[in-house]
Amino acid sequence: MPAPSHDEVMGVLGGVIDPELGSDIVSLGMVPKVVVSDDGDVEVTVKLTIGGCPLRADIKREVEQRVGVHPGVRNVSITWGEMTADERSEVMTKARWNARQQAPDTEVPARTRILAIASGKGGVGKSSVTVNLATALAAQGFRVGVLDADIWGFSVPRLLGIGDNLRAEKSEGSDRAKILPNKRHVGDGVLEVVSTGFMIDEETALMWRGLMLTKAVEQFLTDVQWGDLDYLLIDMPPGTGDVQMGLARLLPRTEMLVVTTPALAAQKVAQRAADMARRSFLPVLGVVENMTAFTCDHGESYELFGRGGGQALADTIGAPLLAQIPMEPAIVAGGDAGRPIALDHESAAGAAFRTLAKTLAEDVAPPRAVLDDAAMAGCSARMLESVEIALGRAGSALTAPG
Repeated sequence: MPAPSHDEVMGVLGGVIDPELGSDIVSLGMVPKVVVSDDGDVEVTVKLTIGGCPLRADIKREVEQRVGVHPGVRNVSITWGEMTADERSEVMTKARWNARQQAPDTEVPARTRILAIASGKGGVGKSSVTVNLATALAAQGFRVGVLDADIWGFSVPRLLGIGDNLRAEKSEGSDRAKILPNKRHVGDGVLEVVSTGFMIDEETALMWRGLMLTKAVEQFLTDVQWGDLDYLLIDMPPGTGDVQMGLARLLPRTEMLVVTTPALAAQKVAQRAADMARRSFLPVLGVVENMTAFTCDHGESYELFGRGGGQALADTIGAPLLAQIPMEPAIVAGGDAGRPIALDHESAAGAAFRTLAKTLAEDVAPPRAVLDDAAMAGCSARMLESVEIALGRAGSALTAPG
């Protein structure tokens, strides 16, 4: 029996999946060379992301088993290599893109606009921004989901003043129970909220590793009976770790808002969150600068955390500076009492959050239902115009002298 061709062997290797990256080793560029002798001896060169990759044995077994049983193959040998930094970066980009294309189904409606509120570090008021923005959007009449993905450091329940435990019920047409979000009516709108804070005491420490954190977020997306949401705001944990990468895989249509403070150090760290979004193919809609300045009772303004960090970050990452939220003691008091400052019409910070919500809803990230209606209206208008033109031509033809 003749030896297989080079293309035949590459086709077989296309069935070998890197267990960690979730894609085949050929499309990931991990097989730079295959040599097939006339006698059927096959030598496969495999480049690993790191030389001591713990999954090396799994890949070796898969290569030998798949290639070894192919007709005409007498022997299989593997030459191992290690990728350069550039090659490793390219492979990770391909893996993230492939994961994005194979995103699993979730309970988040397709029409929902998903906004991840992210930061490079803790302590910049990211959760406060999430809660107040969600509240301001709901006050405009939208149905807004809030997913507290900061599994370790959850604070959304306290900030919203919601302490009820989550419960589950079987959904119509299914034998499987789904988790029901806690709901809060705000004006004509509704907040639907899910957090690990509804499942354990506020004082209890969650000592979960990265995989468990990702699984928790996945469960919140696949096992929660989210309603017909206009928006889903996700309060991300600080940094660029497992939860962020898991979210990019589970919800590839997510868009990001990056929160920073005016301090240069915070701005530099926040760039990492924007870089993670770019590498995960998530668009960054804009920057929110929190704790911009404090104005005392006699009208003097103090820039306690410096100035310019938000604009500098926006300029660096090529995204607009959408809001500058001033510092106010009422923000802290409202958060402790579960009364978001966005509902306080006497507060400058509340006004800033309401303006941010209006900017998002009208310009930057309108609800998809609004966009769909506008598109349909545009299509209908063009269709009617075409019909009128056609009828006009037909009428002219009927009345034209013969």
